[in-house]
Amino acid sequence: MNKKQLRTLYLKKRTEFSEKDIEEKSQAIANQLLQCPIWEVTYYSLFLPIRSKYEIDTEYILALLQGKDKEVCLPKMTSDIEMTHFLLTDNTLIKQNTWGVPEPQNGLPVPNSEIDVVFIPLLAYDKKGHRVGYGKGFYDRFLSKCRPETIKVGLSFFGPETLIESLDPTDIPLDFCVTPHQVHEFS
Repeated sequence: MNKKQLRTLYLKKRTEFSEKDIEEKSQAIANQLLQCPIWEVTYYSLFLPIRSKYEIDTEYILALLQGKDKEVCLPKMTSDIEMTHFLLTDNTLIKQNTWGVPEPQNGLPVPNSEIDVVFIPLLAYDKKGHRVGYGKGFYDRFLSKCRPETIKVGLSFFGPETLIESLDPTDIPLDFCVTPHQVHEFS
């Protein structure tokens, strides 16, 4: 299937989950993350979920990161279709943007070159680590400015598709995708 078909399919699939389903699957994803070789670094980019889109609840991952004394960076979209990151602190003010994305409104900026691991929201992904997001390209533009060794971790309620058709040359593949039941590693 192509990206447009996959967006439609997986947006619909997610709406079939109850709040309890999302909570249980999100917690299972956080538990699976413990198996990933990503814990020896310092700076982690973590998105906050768009609840209206039935996204993974990342509060469990946030608790893991804080329990391991990691630095958590939250993305903020800018008007020029880019993302900047701010360090999450007790004083960070979070507010939804016009797309319903919870974002930091203040704080200490973190350069892309400092971020070691990026947790990436997605709708679908394939067995080669290619992913389908909402189609605006925020993450691909951001990832293209990170260090090559930055670890890219997708989070999904579902297993992989065999192949995503219609990839763009600017698409950046994942290193891992974590589901409630498995960690998929891509080379």
